[in-house]
Formats: sequence, C-alpha cells, structure tokens
Amino acid sequence: MASTLNEIVTHIKQQIPHIDCETAAQRRKTDHGLLIDVREPSEHSAQNTPEAINIPRGVLEMKITTLESDLSRPIYLHCASAVRAALSAEQLRRIGYENVFVVTGELSNIIQAHSI
Repeated sequence: MASTLNEIVTHIKQQIPHIDCETAAQRRKTDHGLLIDVREPSEHSAQNTPEAINIPRGVLEMKITTLESDLSRPIYLHCASAVRAALSAEQLRRIGYENVFVVTGELSNIIQAHSI
C-alpha cells in the first residue's frame, strides 16, 4: 500500500526539525544560514522575502551543491504550507547536508520575520 503525502510529511517531521519563522529568523542572524524558498518562481515573484533564494523543489538537488558546498552550513527551507519544504529537506539530508530546517508559519509571517 502506498503512503499518503500526509504520512510522508509526518515521517519527515520526526526526522527533520521544523521551527517557527521567528525562531528561524533569530537563528539566521547568528549562524548566517541560507533561507531558501522552494516554491515555484511565479509564486516567489508574487510574494517573497528579499533574503530568500528561490530554488524550486523540482531543481533543488541539482542546484544546491553549486550554491553551497559546506554541508554543515544551516539551511532553512520554506514554502507556503511547509509540505514542499519538508520534502526538500528530506532530499538535502540524503545528499549530506547536516543542518536542514523546515520553517513553519503563515507565508506572510515568514516574509515578515525574515524581512526585518
């Protein structure tokens, strides 16, 4: 029997830290982690935080190693609902990135927290 998307995301939540947008913004001030928006470019263009790098989930694995070669640098992933971010985080862990976090919260709150 195939797993549902909900079951997959629940499993990922047990493996990869999910943190709220305010905590992520505070941590990034000291650890200089990357903030990556894994939404599609059209979504990112319509509403985004200037600090986020837009790399859609579908090409993240192909682009991340040229963007960041340090596997220990913190990477904070966000999208509109945390589902694509969770799936992306799982892939980054498989590649070998050690400090991957899923940023949770309403998109408007994520944008506000990271725009300060």
